[in-house]
Amino acid sequence: MAHDTRANVLSKPFTDPMRTATGEERAFVDLRALETLWFNTGTLCNIACAHCYIESSPRNDSLTYLRAEEVAEYLDEIAALALPTREIGITGGEPFMNPDIIRIMRDILGRGFDLLVLTNAMKPLWHKRAALLDLQRRFGELLRIRVSLDHFDPAHHEEERGAGSFASALEGLKWLSGEGFRVHVAGRLRWDEDEAQMRAGFARLFAEHDLPIDARDRRALVLFPEMDADRPVPEITTRCWEILGRDAEEMMCATSRMVVKSKGSSRPHVQACTLLAHEEQFTTGTTLAEACAARVRLNHPHCARFCVLGGASCSANA
Repeated sequence: MAHDTRANVLSKPFTDPMRTATGEERAFVDLRALETLWFNTGTLCNIACAHCYIESSPRNDSLTYLRAEEVAEYLDEIAALALPTREIGITGGEPFMNPDIIRIMRDILGRGFDLLVLTNAMKPLWHKRAALLDLQRRFGELLRIRVSLDHFDPAHHEEERGAGSFASALEGLKWLSGEGFRVHVAGRLRWDEDEAQMRAGFARLFAEHDLPIDARDRRALVLFPEMDADRPVPEITTRCWEILGRDAEEMMCATSRMVVKSKGSSRPHVQACTLLAHEEQFTTGTTLAEACAARVRLNHPHCARFCVLGGASCSANA
């Protein structure tokens, strides 16, 4: 009976961090170099999306607001360890809801890092226009803002983000572009179109609104694969690198980590991946020194679908 129970456990994909359901060694990734450090400034958001990978909403504070002083400690550690980090990313929730967001951005930019901020470009950003214009004037070449626009069709975007969200996001995107900010857009491949159709549709939208964004540029228009953790996806074994013609060093977790602060915690900690903010098995420590030494086992459907098979990355430099 014990043997049968063990067999049943092992038959479930993404159960054992060391072995796949077939008993093969699970693929792993070691940090090659910490090139990008992400900060999740909190899961609170002004909207609740239908398929939010991190379940952000106006009520979800499972990841609490990072304070400017906490961010500064990690920036100090980058300097103390002489890490090769050039890019800092900020995500949420909606980052512009964090009361310290401008202080955080000013500190990062003032230290000379490239900064990428992810936003839905709605009211929280709108309320920070004066402060953003000051940052743009002082640090414009270092600052990039990526706006979430899930689809070029307002109906599909609002299917995900709610009524009125498309016009609001487009207004924010147009303001940012008009003021000279370096603007990127993030869409999602969760409808019927393939990538070429999506890029063509976004190109028409950008042209219609005089937005100087090249829809053919995969950094300027990022199209993320859908991340439905309930849909079957193959587990990645150590043999898969050669079979798929991929390399572990190409994976996002080979060059990046993300700082989060869980509700009730006294201090932040570091996750291996921006997509797995709540997964304890992907916690790599409380310091960057610990995080840099941690091996990441690809024991989650997102590892396979988004990174290995989808070839995606959250970084602006991917």
